[in-house]
Amino acid sequence: MRRYRLVLWVALIANALMFVVELIGAERAGSLSLLADSIDFAGDAMNYAVSLAVLGSLLAVRARASLVKAACMIGFGLFVLVAAMLRMAVGVPPEPITMGVVGALALAVNVGVALMLFAWRDGDANMRSVWLCSRNDALGNIAVLAAALGVFGTAAAWPDLTVAAFMAALALRSGTAVWRQARQELRSVPGAPGGH
Repeated sequence: MRRYRLVLWVALIANALMFVVELIGAERAGSLSLLADSIDFAGDAMNYAVSLAVLGSLLAVRARASLVKAACMIGFGLFVLVAAMLRMAVGVPPEPITMGVVGALALAVNVGVALMLFAWRDGDANMRSVWLCSRNDALGNIAVLAAALGVFGTAAAWPDLTVAAFMAALALRSGTAVWRQARQELRSVPGAPGGH
């Protein structure tokens, strides 16, 4: 558990720093996919902080924390979907070079964090939510790099918006999976609401 706690601290700090870097990059590039990824980094930093706070707590406490994290993942997904729909009307393409550089840096950070957390991917809902966030981030970064190439090649906004919608769908799917697992864990706890 000590090693897991240390990994969570490293992940928290890395995600908090990347939130700032990507937020600045998203503003400079005018990229919704980078903005979505920066918000995701902020959510992940919160996710790691919550995981650290409930580490070693009873299963019911960890499961309730996972419900909060799942709700945040779902909320992030809905926010990005709405933002993508609003941006479609504008259609101004982002700046692809900044997107690519920042996306590559974010990918390196997320792959590193995902590799550190790989050993705990099949744990309880709390551990699983941390792993899923890291894995989703790495997939999202690959998609941002693809969007940067698409924007570069087409000089259009649609690759950026498509990737933002993909990242939103990934957050919705993962948030729903964590929500279901946390509810199952709560039902298995004697004395918890819905438990035996």
